[in-house]
Amino acid sequence: MKPLGSGDPLRLGPYRVLGVLGEGGMGKVYVGQDNAGSLAAVKVLRPDLTHDTNLAQRFVREAQAAQAVRSSGIANVLGAWTEGGRPWIATEYLAGLTLDQAVDTYGPLDEPALRALASALARTLADIHAAGFIHRDLKPPNIVLTSSGPRIIDFGIARPEHGLTLTTTGQVPVSPGYGAPEQVLGRRVAPSADVFSLGAVLAYAASGRRAYDGSHIAAVQYEVVHGEPRLEGIAPQLKALILPCLAKDPAARPVPAQIVQVMAAPKGADRVWRRGPVADAIKEREAAARRLTTPVTIETGPSVTRRRLLTGLAAGGVVLAGGGTAAWWAGSTKLKSDPFDIPPAVRMPVQKLDAKGVKDPFTNHVQLTDLWEVNNEADAYSRPLLPVGDVIVFGVATGGVAAFDITNGKRRWTAPHLRTKSGYLSLSDRLVIGVDGKGVLRTFVPSTGEPKWTCPAAEAATLLAADDDAVYFVTKDHRLRSVNRSDAKVRWTAPVAADFRGKLLNPAVISQGMLVMSTSDGTVLVVRTSDGRKVWARLDHQEVTVRPAVYGGTVYINGSSLEARRIGDGEKIWSTKLGSWETDWNTWGAPAAYEDAVYASAGDGIRYVSKKDGKVLWNAFDCADPESPVVRQGHAVWALESDNRPNDPALLVRSVRVSDGQDARSYELPQTVYIRMAAAGNRVFVLHDSSVIAFAAF
Repeated sequence: MKPLGSGDPLRLGPYRVLGVLGEGGMGKVYVGQDNAGSLAAVKVLRPDLTHDTNLAQRFVREAQAAQAVRSSGIANVLGAWTEGGRPWIATEYLAGLTLDQAVDTYGPLDEPALRALASALARTLADIHAAGFIHRDLKPPNIVLTSSGPRIIDFGIARPEHGLTLTTTGQVPVSPGYGAPEQVLGRRVAPSADVFSLGAVLAYAASGRRAYDGSHIAAVQYEVVHGEPRLEGIAPQLKALILPCLAKDPAARPVPAQIVQVMAAPKGADRVWRRGPVADAIKEREAAARRLTTPVTIETGPSVTRRRLLTGLAAGGVVLAGGGTAAWWAGSTKLKSDPFDIPPAVRMPVQKLDAKGVKDPFTNHVQLTDLWEVNNEADAYSRPLLPVGDVIVFGVATGGVAAFDITNGKRRWTAPHLRTKSGYLSLSDRLVIGVDGKGVLRTFVPSTGEPKWTCPAAEAATLLAADDDAVYFVTKDHRLRSVNRSDAKVRWTAPVAADFRGKLLNPAVISQGMLVMSTSDGTVLVVRTSDGRKVWARLDHQEVTVRPAVYGGTVYINGSSLEARRIGDGEKIWSTKLGSWETDWNTWGAPAAYEDAVYASAGDGIRYVSKKDGKVLWNAFDCADPESPVVRQGHAVWALESDNRPNDPALLVRSVRVSDGQDARSYELPQTVYIRMAAAGNRVFVLHDSSVIAFAAF
């Protein structure tokens, strides 16, 4: 949940608006609270779309569809306003886990749980169809697991049975891999389309993988229409029940009542929503929601604030009143606040883009504009440059790490006991976490340096990565370990195979419940964040340091080739090599992945690579440093270039336009041995040996 912005409403009908749950192309979803203290999810059409007749009608249809269905398996409509002004729909607020969150975190469902899920969803689909509607968008994010069972949400494209799938603009509003073949083709659909989607959902819940997948949306949709579902790893008896739902012919699919009958959930199977790790996570979220609706008074210890409860719901973790395994910073005075009472993230100040730059009067070249510089204070071995909120954190030469004001480079605070080489991470921009010499995890508020929770039991040696729920690291005895952010308790500890033991590098990257790590000998290991178990590995050794990048469901790996692999199983999507005539180094540097492209240094230049097929779209720079990091900020891509002048070698910070690799700007630095780069808030930060300099993006 995010705090309200300047344009957000404070009240919608009877609901006082507390925060933003999410935002899409049509509008926003807020958390609202009525006069009785009950919570609701309130969806609102964007103001600029209220005059679009087609979208307004779709919004009205959603309200009508959701109100028409009477079922315990949906989020029931509490109220709606669709006449003039800003239309809104209020539904029950469900504080549980979505199905994709549950599977990504805790792994695929076992057979009894899957049968219980299938039976519950099939009954709800029967209720939806009995009301004369087709949901049309059944997928894991639209299924919320609650203590009373699964609930289907989001009737955004639900329509009566006689409605076509195509919209007035010719778009097909289908979630890739879950919409039925007839939906993909834009044909008239029947309730059997929801049955196909149910089959795809069950395949995902049973295996943790999509039944239909591909390197891009068109490839996924082609597989749905023409390909066979991928059901590897699913028990034969369950596969036999799921396959009929995925029939290409709508008439060959079973009806929901038949699914309920053949799934035959064993007695007590629905206990999955009441016992076990998934149930515990659901209970924690629902308890946090209950606390939000009632005044909180604690006679002993610090009070639990409404803001803290809101942020606890957003993180999906436990909201504590204190205690646990947390300990205070050694030698510090006792703080008044609860170590788990974490303030909200401070918004990062955004630098104005530098439109013109500075012209060098001697060369007539456009120079980058430097904003500030911290000279001779940085630790050259500092792992990352870490912009967090209104500060940037890095290791300092005097020992430990320090935070510097992001706008002017002035030091804010120092944590001298942290081991710089162990790494340090941002926890949702609300905390900075590091490791001291004894292996204790320690956290700090980024803006102020106020110590928060610690975990003495961590025995941490090297921090790897963090997600919304946990921190992941290598222990002193070379095991993988995960610690909850909500209570500082160890979630799991997993052994590391001999091929990787003692070789794992930081930082690692996380996406879709997978932790992707590289090693000192150029291999890659991927494990589940839910339990640390190996999912796949790339074992071919590389002579270059491998630094994987992830975006969505794809991992990009450098080396002798730049590869794209599916994060779920490691299957190669594409691979791009460099010709021997192109470069003396013949290797790719660390990639940087964004929504539309991948960038990586490659010998004599920076390549802009298509995520679709790995084709190089443009090449910029004359002599890019082969070890140069690459970042994108503003309208430009930034990297480092060697200027090998015989008598006065130097290093250039270079930037070029994203669109075509042109309009180069540069800034000369002394010849440098140790280099780091980072970017945020329309600023680019460069560590060169013991100094850090900030530039304005353009």
